[in-house]
Amino acid sequence: MAAVLEHFIEGLQQASTLDDLQTCIFDFRDLYEVEHVVYHSVNASGGQYAALTYDNKWVDRYVSEEYERIDPVVMGCYQRFHPVDWRRLDWSGKVSRDFMDEAQQAGVGNQGYTVPIRGPSGQFALFTVSHNASDAKWTRFTEACTRDLILAAHYLNQKALEIERGGTARAASRALSPRERDALTLLALGYSRAQAAESLEISEHTLRVYIEGARYKLGAMNTTHAVALALAQGRLVF
Repeated sequence: MAAVLEHFIEGLQQASTLDDLQTCIFDFRDLYEVEHVVYHSVNASGGQYAALTYDNKWVDRYVSEEYERIDPVVMGCYQRFHPVDWRRLDWSGKVSRDFMDEAQQAGVGNQGYTVPIRGPSGQFALFTVSHNASDAKWTRFTEACTRDLILAAHYLNQKALEIERGGTARAASRALSPRERDALTLLALGYSRAQAAESLEISEHTLRVYIEGARYKLGAMNTTHAVALALAQGRLVF
């Protein structure tokens, strides 16, 4: 999938307006052959921007009914830093089930995968792909594409922030120490912080120091962004 991601990033780098990002979203949908793709960002003052492929009727319905108050994806991802497969969220309540039924009728799809993004100054964003697929097919897709989805989410968010700020460039990053690289590598492999600390035979407090150091050097907005940047720059060795 590396070539597919590179093609998307090349197109993204050419974007200069928020309207261009909408085109990039449609390109991503077609490149990865999924039903829908959504990028939604909210800044600290409540300002919002969205680029998506949903039908406008569903978008209007979602906004008018304020479905973000009951959407398990929004509520679940707001409490998490790591990507979320929709199947792992709580859909047991009647309100949640009714919401999902309506979403599926609107063509959203029965499967989804969302990357939460926490940016500077309180910004919060979600990058989502959704599709109609069996559990087995969706598992194969997410296992093959998780890295791409995380990288695409953070590259897209970075581009959106740059456009919003008038094209401010990111400062050059510095070399990671061996321990900083090891810490990010384990997180990229899906280790929890506790598991990573145990594997490195250090305390979780010391692990946090290495992670924060890596974030600072990479100019990352959060830990997931640091992992994504380190992967994209070829800094991690598996």
